[in-house]
Parts: sequence; structure tokens; C-alpha cells
Amino acid sequence: MKYHKIDSKLFIKNRKNFAAQMQAKSLAVFNSNDIYPIGADSTMPFEQSRDIFYLSGVDQEESILVLFPDCPNEKHREILFLSETNDHIAVWEGEKLTKDAAFETSGIKTVYWLKEMEKIMFEIMTQAETVYINTNEHYRANVETETREDRFTKWLKNKYPAHRVAKSNPILQRLRSVKDQIEIDLMQQACDITEKGFRRVLGFVKPGVWEFEIEAEFMHEFLRNRSKKFAYTPIVASGNNANVLHYIENNQQCKAGDLILLDVGAEYANYSSDMSRTIPVSGKFTDRQKQVYNAVNRVKNDATKLLVPGTLWAEYHVEVGKLMTKELLDLGLLDKADVKNENPDWPAYKKYFMHGTSHHIGLDTHDYGILTEPMKEDMVFTVEPGIYIPEEGFGIRLEDDLVIQKNGEPFNLMRNIPIEVEEIEDIMNS
Repeated sequence: MKYHKIDSKLFIKNRKNFAAQMQAKSLAVFNSNDIYPIGADSTMPFEQSRDIFYLSGVDQEESILVLFPDCPNEKHREILFLSETNDHIAVWEGEKLTKDAAFETSGIKTVYWLKEMEKIMFEIMTQAETVYINTNEHYRANVETETREDRFTKWLKNKYPAHRVAKSNPILQRLRSVKDQIEIDLMQQACDITEKGFRRVLGFVKPGVWEFEIEAEFMHEFLRNRSKKFAYTPIVASGNNANVLHYIENNQQCKAGDLILLDVGAEYANYSSDMSRTIPVSGKFTDRQKQVYNAVNRVKNDATKLLVPGTLWAEYHVEVGKLMTKELLDLGLLDKADVKNENPDWPAYKKYFMHGTSHHIGLDTHDYGILTEPMKEDMVFTVEPGIYIPEEGFGIRLEDDLVIQKNGEPFNLMRNIPIEVEEIEDIMNS
């Protein structure tokens, strides 16, 4: 792994919090992700299942975590099953976790090799009445691929049909949405790496550069700062490309006078950052571009103040819609008749700002969190308003990552990333 070792007390605490919400005489099972094939002998880079990582810190394939808080054998209250490492694997693939290394990473003392899994599972399943299975129930999830977790669940339910089945996901949704300080520190590192990439890009952009060259500048800075990749597919959208919300081709040349919408973030230790900035190709905004930019920035700043404990996500978005409506009226993009005659299900402002303002962020860019429940201290949300004007040839989105505080405004993990018009112009022209 490129990232520095994470203190195992994070994972010990996470398991303790999960176990506290389990039913009596129950066990829970979590699997690593598969390594997915591309073709021939090629595979996609391995990405660990965020749930087993959250609970153990184990970041390798073919791993299983079992939690059984009421197990009569204390040794089996927490178990890791790992793929057995050997000298041959160490030479060809690099060293895998040994049992000692797994303990140092996770704080779990009982580690078995995978070949012992069925025997040990039989023993502990005879002592349990309920088994928690792990399913992906994120509100944006649309998964067609059968995962390793899915296959294990099928095997488990077929092998032990008399056990009651419970779901891990509701517990994880609530636990993962509220961040430990160690997690916030890791996210801060991801944001700091993103800042370095953005400052590099500000010194690089000029008329004639290509969008993919800008993407490469970000990636250069990310890798040299221990990030293995973008947290999500980057958007580098110049000119009218910015009006395609999920534009990811990044294959056009940047022209003088245009703006570039950047929606880019580094990961660090599997934790995400999510930044949007909009910059002028020529190093200076036109008066109209500046007018719209500042309107978006005001909405972002005012929306940020609404992220406090107790806020409901749906009501928050209604309030942000009112902020945006005022700005669009002032910009002359809407008039009073548009607002008076608007469809309540698709308000007038949606013509120029059609996406949501905020989402949970953490181990996933669109992280776990139950949106119908009030916001809590130490949840981390993005704030990303935008105004998109195809008829004027540009779109603007600005986005920061915010930690909700017990009292007062949220803490901005991207507070050091340039965002004001004058600051961006000064850096680009220095």
C-alpha cells in the first residue's frame, strides 16, 4: 500500500460499535472484493470492499472477517480468515499479510488461513442463532455483478438454512456516516493531496492545453503524494463540456476565453476527497463569468452554514433551492413569472442547477448515510452548487468537503484550496 499505516485502534473501535448493535447469539460475516478480470491474464486493480476495510483495516483480496461477540469460546469472538502466504507468492506478487502483520493491522488476535474456514465456520455456526449478511443497499447502488460477498451469502444460507438472517447494512449505514477523528485526518490528507494537484494545474493551464494533459498533471501530483488514484473518474470539462454533468472524456483542447470545470479528488488510504473548481483558460475571468462564478460561490457559502446537527437532507435542499433561485433572478436567467409558475416537483431553478447540493463522503465518494435521518456531528458532506448555461458556453460548479460540528459552522477540509476569483487569477498569472 502507498499510504502510511493506520492506527489499529480505529478498526478496534469500529468493530466494538458494530458488535454493540448485534442481536444476542448472532455472528456477522464480511468478505473482501474479488479481483475482476479484463481479458487474457489482465485484471483490474484491486479495490477492497469498504465494509471489511472499515472493520479490520485489511486491504487485500481473499479475506473474511467474522464477528461473534457472544461466542462461548472467547478466541472466536473476532476472526480473520486470510489467504495463506508463502515464499513463492512473496517473490511473484509481493508479501501478503502474515498472521502477525494481520494482528498489527487490525487488532484481531485470531487469524486462520482460508483452508480452515469451513471447519471453523461449522463450529461457530452451531453456537449461533442469527447470522448477519452484508448487502449493498446504498441509495445509488445499481450492481449487476455477483460479488464475492454474494457468493459467500448463497453458500452460507444453503449450508445453514435453519439460522435466522439479519442485515449488516443498516448498522453500517449509521456507523460509517459518522466519522472518527482518525478518519477525518485521513480525509484531510486526501484533500491536501487534491490541493497540491490543483495548485499544480493552476500553474500549468493556458490556451491550447488538452483536457487529458490537465488530468495527467493531477495524477502526477497524486501519485507522488501516496495517493494510488483519483477517488472517482475525474471531470476536466472545458467550454460547453461543463454543461454535461458527468463529462469524463477529457479529450478536448482548451481554448482562450473558455472556462474549465474541474471535478477531481484524490483518494488516500481508501478515503475520498471530492473537489470542484472552475478556472479560466486564459487566466482571467470575463465580467459575466465572474458574475456567475461569484453567485455560485455565495450559494456554496450560504449552503455550508445550513449543515448543522439536526438538519434534514431533504429540507436542506429546499432551502438551497431558494438561495439559488435568488441568484438566478439577479443574474437575469430567471424572471418572477418563471418562479411564480414553477412546477413544485421541478422548480424553476432546476433549469440551471439540476443536481443535488450535498452527499455523504468518506470511504466512498458517495458514502453510506441514511438521508431520511437528521445530520449529526462528525458527518462529512460535500457542498457543490453549480450554474450551467449552455447558451453562454460555460458551466460553473464549486465544491468543498465539510465536517459537521457540534456548534457553529462546519469545518472545511478544503479551506486551503484556492476558490476566490482574485486568488485564482493571481496564482494563474504569477
